Amino acid sequence: MSDANANSSEILSLDYAAILKAIPHRPPFLFIDSVPELEKGKRIDAVKNVSFGDDFFIGHFPSEPVMPGVIQLEALAQACCILMAVSFPEEAAGKRPAFAGIEEVRFRRPVRPGDLLRLRAELTQFRRGFATFNAQAEVNDEKVCEAVIKATLV
Repeated sequence: MSDANANSSEILSLDYAAILKAIPHRPPFLFIDSVPELEKGKRIDAVKNVSFGDDFFIGHFPSEPVMPGVIQLEALAQACCILMAVSFPEEAAGKRPAFAGIEEVRFRRPVRPGDLLRLRAELTQFRRGFATFNAQAEVNDEKVCEAVIKATLV
């Protein structure tokens, strides 16, 4: 990690209003409900309550609803962007986060309505507005998805 992280060990929790301040996403494309724990410059633990009311379940799949993998990845990316925006407010001021890359993606099992999706990410590098994260999603402490996510501020 860059030296910018050396002074950032504050631990926070974010409510819905704070999430809306941190990233530009809005329903129905906001996939973070709360952030119980965020350690500035280091890691985030976010939550998505997966519900039958989520729009993507209308067509994926009506007889056997499964949260699409790309939506799981988007939720992880949103958690990463929240961590970046809160950890580096000077660099993030007047900018928005953007996906820059995704690597080493693995899906372990389906995510279904009623699941509590825990989104965890660790910041491994931040330089000049570009960040790399190790991220994973879990349901009942079981890993359901993992990836290396890259994001930038534009």
